[in-house]
Amino acid sequence: MKILLAVDGSEYTRRMLDYIAGHRDLFDGSHTYSALTVVPSVPPRVTSFIGRSTIDDYYREQAEAVLAPVRERAVKNGWNLTASHLVGHAPELIARTANEGGYDMLVMGSHGHAPMASLVLGSVASRLLAHCTKPVLIVR
Repeated sequence: MKILLAVDGSEYTRRMLDYIAGHRDLFDGSHTYSALTVVPSVPPRVTSFIGRSTIDDYYREQAEAVLAPVRERAVKNGWNLTASHLVGHAPELIARTANEGGYDMLVMGSHGHAPMASLVLGSVASRLLAHCTKPVLIVR
């Protein structure tokens, strides 16, 4: 199975990875995992003052801070994992990647701290569910 892991470096990502590691009957070494983090884009007015290479370095540094621990966890657990990042709005980019990337499932942690409309799930999880056509496992 090809599984997309939406990661953001939070405690909720760690819990999601713990869940996967703890359920080897469901998530074993035969699966292919892709970790994806989405870095929010720098406001356009800022890009006129800062060079493109500096902004690209910033995006890479932010992504690597999230992805490095996931890679370490994958090695420790024997997961076949690739990691990547995108820049922009997380819910739409994660859903598009899951839908168009040939994935069988999306797994993510949920913060669950958004206001009334997202009382049960976090706002990213709620928005992602609205756009994703693949099965989604949300770990709270």
